[in-house]
Amino acid sequence: MTIDSNLNSTPSAAAAGTWRLGDRTVNRIGYGAMRLAGMPWDERPRDRAGSVALLRRAIELGVDHIDTAAFYFLPTRSVNELISTALQPYPDELVITTKVGAGRSRDGAFEYARPDQLRSQVEENIRQLGLDCLDVVNLRWGAGLEREAGSVAEHFGALAELREAGLIRHLGISNIGAEQLTEAMEIAPVVCVQNRYGLTDRQDDALVDLCGRHGIAFVPFFAVAAAVPGGLPGAAGNGGHDTTGENEVAKVAAAHGATPAQVRLAWTLHRGDHVLAIPGTGDRTHLEENVAAGGLRLSEEELALLNGIATAG
Repeated sequence: MTIDSNLNSTPSAAAAGTWRLGDRTVNRIGYGAMRLAGMPWDERPRDRAGSVALLRRAIELGVDHIDTAAFYFLPTRSVNELISTALQPYPDELVITTKVGAGRSRDGAFEYARPDQLRSQVEENIRQLGLDCLDVVNLRWGAGLEREAGSVAEHFGALAELREAGLIRHLGISNIGAEQLTEAMEIAPVVCVQNRYGLTDRQDDALVDLCGRHGIAFVPFFAVAAAVPGGLPGAAGNGGHDTTGENEVAKVAAAHGATPAQVRLAWTLHRGDHVLAIPGTGDRTHLEENVAAGGLRLSEEELALLNGIATAG
């Protein structure tokens, strides 16, 4: 059995290598903050002190890319406020990525902003995070999890104007297809694409490759959550999960002394140097396991086995 030494030592986000977000360079293993306050179906929010400690531990492990949004909140918890409390003064190397477009009303229902409402969403993130300018802002296209068609030009153009005004440093786009990415690139530089993608969720294979050709970071969300009971919003978030390929993943995990989640994250990073990971968790042990996954090296035979999951049957 081959056990990767970096899985049995203090993990470092630097083990996964680096990529660019515009003029900023980040470690390819980051942190997705959505779960930091707790999920909407949780009976109670996560412990505040524990969430603050978790963020500080992430920084200690070399995480320098945190993904968040003003609409990550529970009635008594705001993820942006937790980040601000835990990490100010922010480390110079830290890049905080936010999302606008999608939003939530006071009763928690998701809604989608008009182009003329995006400035207020940007300013809300600025206030909550205690910043003068946002590092990276993704236009989150559509209010739900499903991919939506349509032109992104008016919304993305509004964000481009806010970039020119100095409120945003770099722009990204989320939950889109190749035509929408091309449309956005004609308006302003795009530094990242954030879409749902993972080992058994491969509809964006071609888009991953397209981003690579343009030097754009591809940042998958829910890369692991689909295989975790309770990991996804909606019906799946209440217990259902995808068991596709779990035997193959378990075989590779056993060979490395790793967890299945670590194998899924490692596979994601193996898709290209431009692919980043932002696994989210509210648990310190899982955080350290996620960071350690950046040092897991899969063989060509193991990659072939895992890649075959998507085409099996």
